[in-house]
Amino acid sequence: MSAVEANFDGIIGPTHNYGGLSFGNIASDKNRGEASAPRAAVLEGLRKAKQLADAGLVQGVLPPQERPDIGLLRRAGFTGSDKQIVEAAAKTAPELLRNAYSASPMWAANAATVSPSADTADGRLHLTPANLVTTLHRSIEGPATQRALSRVFRGDCFAVHPPLPAQSTFADEGAANHVRLCAEHGGPGVEIFVYGREAGEHWRGQFPARQTREACEAVARSHGLDLERCVFIRQGQAAIDAGAFHNDVVCVGTLKTLFFHELAFEDKAAALKAIRAAADGLFEPIFVEVPQADVPIGDAISSYLFNSQLLAMPGDDRLMLNAPVESEETISTRDYCARLTAGNGPIGTVNFVDVRQSMRNGGGPACLRLRVVLIKDELSSVNPACLLTDETYAALCKWAERHYRETLSVADLSDPSLMDESRQALDALTGLLDLGSDFYPFQRG
Repeated sequence: MSAVEANFDGIIGPTHNYGGLSFGNIASDKNRGEASAPRAAVLEGLRKAKQLADAGLVQGVLPPQERPDIGLLRRAGFTGSDKQIVEAAAKTAPELLRNAYSASPMWAANAATVSPSADTADGRLHLTPANLVTTLHRSIEGPATQRALSRVFRGDCFAVHPPLPAQSTFADEGAANHVRLCAEHGGPGVEIFVYGREAGEHWRGQFPARQTREACEAVARSHGLDLERCVFIRQGQAAIDAGAFHNDVVCVGTLKTLFFHELAFEDKAAALKAIRAAADGLFEPIFVEVPQADVPIGDAISSYLFNSQLLAMPGDDRLMLNAPVESEETISTRDYCARLTAGNGPIGTVNFVDVRQSMRNGGGPACLRLRVVLIKDELSSVNPACLLTDETYAALCKWAERHYRETLSVADLSDPSLMDESRQALDALTGLLDLGSDFYPFQRG
């Protein structure tokens, strides 16, 4: 059946800041406390999305979440008006306030795991929001993500699940640890779930293993997947210890092609064998492995070569890698990309895109998007206001230029006026994206 792979990018929120909250994310830690540029950030993200829409791809957007999350601060014991809560938290719990202000929902690859209708037992498209329990600032996202997905993906053809139980046994980081391979987007595929640890095991790594096998299996069951077409692979501990906190920092795939670093998987031979077995009778997988000798794991992570979008472009018979400009500025990755595209392999073009504001917080082009395979009826059921058109793009840019600060320091988070500005921006956005006047908590009173 004919289908498209749409990209839904997270709109970067008005409180985009460098709070340095993500242990194991080297870029996030490196830039902790630096001043950010929220207006430049949101415009960079929108520009990236518009470039792909202009190229003929289906491109959508997902809304930011309300920040600061006053509910988090109230549950932590703060009382009074919202303004009083922000002021009290700034004085007595500034680290907690940074968590409440995080704009991390911008990284839509962590929003959910998505299984297209071609893979599911009931013929519906299934989405499970990630619970993101490993880090505090992200663990608050799940319920709001579920609400957002329900407002974007409307109708009986979609099944939006609640997040998995918010407990370490089911630690789930969403599509950042999930890859789907297929002969064509509308046909049955192989769903690859990558996990860092099993629940209850004694983890010896330098950084946390954020995804459990149990979470992967739970998502596969709830989506009604054929387990013979699912593969569960352990991420390489060497990659995690080097800073690959998600598998999409060292691996990306689309259609038949899997593009990955040599250290991406703990048992590479077994992983590739399992993928071939799951694809048997459907297609022959194409593996593009980047050797450690060509691109050291440190360069792969600092440049985010693999945190790129691997895309089938209209009219092209080879894939395009939409990579961050940092991959062009890093010698090893730039040279590798030149050799990659000079050959006859499946990847024919590398486009370097500027999303520096996101990169400085630890998220590349792939982090910013959630991939959703849609057949015609499903696409027609998507909230049309959330699909990027020339008119929507112009309206969103105008909205961002009006409501976003040019710069934002961590110290600015103590100013309650930032909360008011953010709420004004989000209130206006709900009208632009047809999300309803009750979408955000502050709108519901």
